[in-house]
Amino acid sequence: MSLDTTVVIIGAGPAGLSLANFLQRGGVGCVVLEMRDRAYVEGRQRAGVIDHRAGEIFAEFGLGDQVTGSGPVETLLEIRTDGVPRLLDVPALAGGRPSRLVPQQLLVQRLIGSYLDGGGDLRFEARDVTPHDLDGDRPHVTYRDADGTTHELTCSYVAGCDGFHGVSRASIPAEELTTYSFDHGIGWYTVLADSPPPRYPLMAVSRHGFAAQFARGPQASRFYLQYQPGDDPRQWPDEHTWSRLRLRLGDDALPEGPITGREVVEMRSFVAEPMAWGRLFLAGDAAHILTPMGAKGMNLAITDAYLLARAITASALHGDDAGLAAYSAACLRRTWDYQEFSRWFAEMVHDAGAESDAFRRRLARARLDRLFESPYAAAAFADLMAGTAFPQA
Repeated sequence: MSLDTTVVIIGAGPAGLSLANFLQRGGVGCVVLEMRDRAYVEGRQRAGVIDHRAGEIFAEFGLGDQVTGSGPVETLLEIRTDGVPRLLDVPALAGGRPSRLVPQQLLVQRLIGSYLDGGGDLRFEARDVTPHDLDGDRPHVTYRDADGTTHELTCSYVAGCDGFHGVSRASIPAEELTTYSFDHGIGWYTVLADSPPPRYPLMAVSRHGFAAQFARGPQASRFYLQYQPGDDPRQWPDEHTWSRLRLRLGDDALPEGPITGREVVEMRSFVAEPMAWGRLFLAGDAAHILTPMGAKGMNLAITDAYLLARAITASALHGDDAGLAAYSAACLRRTWDYQEFSRWFAEMVHDAGAESDAFRRRLARARLDRLFESPYAAAAFADLMAGTAFPQA
């Protein structure tokens, strides 16, 4: 079976679904292919913060209220140092630009609903997705559906939004691609528990190591504990987990609750250059991975999708290819800016603990202190948290 469309989007994560919605609202036809079934995609648990710039993007396409409008607005941020609370009013420092808490699975559910309600073509359980002739004028993509039937989609553009392990980036010849990777040498143990959340998002730094606590509902919290890779903290007894949290958060009265989820998070970074080859354009985790520090991974995927949607719309509807030519460079400038911020943030809160040598520990403490002592340093931090303006290619 063969069918023509303008864009084939591989992957139904934040990047692919944002792109699909933006193209749909811009009058450009597209088909989304997703390897997993709908229940898996909509139930995949991920933390998520929509920064102010990403919120503006959704609003520009008339999706603001539907996608981000009901999420809790960012208020103060507590950075507790050796048990002493210190508060940053991040939205105020960013000129009144708050972010919103929107877990990734909720964002995905809303984007799927919006796209399908608008008549979008989203195909779950698409197996063996393979792009072809990406360096030609008319690429095509083949896949098998859940019944084993092979399909072929011809198109003008292919958007690779299928994550780090997807087929899209692997379709670019190795000699055409440069990749950069960095292992931060630390890990996070994340625990979801029925324990009352803190009043404000909380990060704690002490000689015992880094910990954090964030709200996940009126009676639930997600906790984070720094751990040394090689260990598997998921095997820790609950009592040990709670004792480490109390120690690092500096709260002997921290209430326990049933632990309902345990995960480990790799603290790694990755960038692929360029983000375009022929008629293939990468977006989101297919092109870059950031640490969770600063919550920039999902927001970077959304801004990739925004720039790509604008570029494809200009090319497909008006014959203007300037945006496509500039796409990779524009995205990479933002990617490296956020990579640097994420690394800076990670060093500040992790090096201040017990695992670092004395020199790095004192440097990290100086960074922390500067946030609370210099309005200029605090404003620069808040600007990046809110999402910076798009750089020119």
